[in-house]
Amino acid sequence: MTKLSVNINKIATLRNARGGNRPNVVQVALDCERFGAQGITVHPRPDERHIRYQDVLDLKKVVTTEFNIEGNPTPEFLELVKKVKPEQVTLVPDAPDAITSNAGWDTIKNQDYLKEIIADLKAIGTRVSIFVDPIVAMVEGAAKTGTDRIELYTEAYATNYLNDPASAVAPYAQAAQKANELGLGINAGHDLDLDNLKYFKQNITGLLEVSIGHALICDALYYGMENTIQLYLRQLQ
Repeated sequence: MTKLSVNINKIATLRNARGGNRPNVVQVALDCERFGAQGITVHPRPDERHIRYQDVLDLKKVVTTEFNIEGNPTPEFLELVKKVKPEQVTLVPDAPDAITSNAGWDTIKNQDYLKEIIADLKAIGTRVSIFVDPIVAMVEGAAKTGTDRIELYTEAYATNYLNDPASAVAPYAQAAQKANELGLGINAGHDLDLDNLKYFKQNITGLLEVSIGHALICDALYYGMENTIQLYLRQLQ
C-alpha cells in the first residue's frame, strides 16, 4: 500500500495565528501517527510563518514513523537537516516569498547543483527526493542527480481532474513509467484529496508515498482527524 505522510504545516499556521502553543504541533504529529499515518511531513520556510525550525528539532525527538522534511536547500535549511537527520529530505525549489510550492525542479539546468546537495545529504544517511513536474525529460534529468526518489507535483492533476480525469493523470503515468524504468522511487503531493487520490493511486505504478496537508487538515475540521486519516488511507488501499 502507498504510504500516507501527513503534512502538519497548517497546524502550525493555526497555532501561530494566536500565539502560545495551541494546537500543539508535536502532539498533533503523535496523534496522526496513532491514527494510522505512516509519516509526518514538515516544510519549514525561512520566515517560519508556519513550521518553525524549533518545531523540527522537537518533532525529531518523538516521531517514530518516517520524518520527511521539505524545503529549498538554503544553507540554513541544510544545516537544520544535517542536525536532525530525518528519514527523508524532499528538495523543493520554492522562493522565500512563495505562498506554497508551485513548480518542480528543472533537473537539467540545475543538475550539477542538485548532484552536490544530494550527495551531501545521502552521506548522512538520509533518503533524498526531489520535487519534479510530470515531464519525462525532468525525470530523466532527476535520475542523473543521484536522487533516490522524485515527488511528482500534482497541482495540475488536481485542477484538471475535475474536467477530464484520464487526461489529467496521463502525463503523470508517463513520468512514473520512466521513473520506474530508471530505478527512481515515486512520491507525490500537492492538492491531492479525497476526491482525486484514489484515481491517482490506481493509475500511477510504483507510487510509494503521498504527502498531504492542506486538504487533509480541511477535511479534519468536518470529519475529525482520526476519521480523516482513515478515509485517506482507504483511498490508498
